[in-house]
Amino acid sequence: MSLPAFMSVRGDDLELRVKAVPGAKRDEIVGVLGDRLKVRVSQPPEGGRANEAIRELLAARLGVALREIEIVQGATNPQKTVRIRGSATDAPRLAGVLL
Repeated sequence: MSLPAFMSVRGDDLELRVKAVPGAKRDEIVGVLGDRLKVRVSQPPEGGRANEAIRELLAARLGVALREIEIVQGATNPQKTVRIRGSATDAPRLAGVLL
C-alpha cells in the first residue's frame, strides 16, 4: 500500500507533514490539504500550547504514547513536520486511522 502524500517513512520513524490551524472551536483532524494533513486545535499558538495540543490529538487518534510524538520542524510555523518514533512498520494502519 502506498502512503498518503503527507506521510513518509524515515528509518524506524514515521513523519507527518501537518498544516496547523490554532485557535479553532475544537480539536480535530480535518483531512488532507495538498500534501499536508490539516489539523485544527483550540489552543492558541502562544507558548507552544497549540503544538502540545497537536501532539495530544495525534497521540489520542493514533493510539501511541505522547512521548513518541515530536514536532521536528516548524515549531513557530503553521506548516510542521511531526515525527512518530518507532511507527514506520505500522504506517499503513496509521494512515487509515488518520483518513
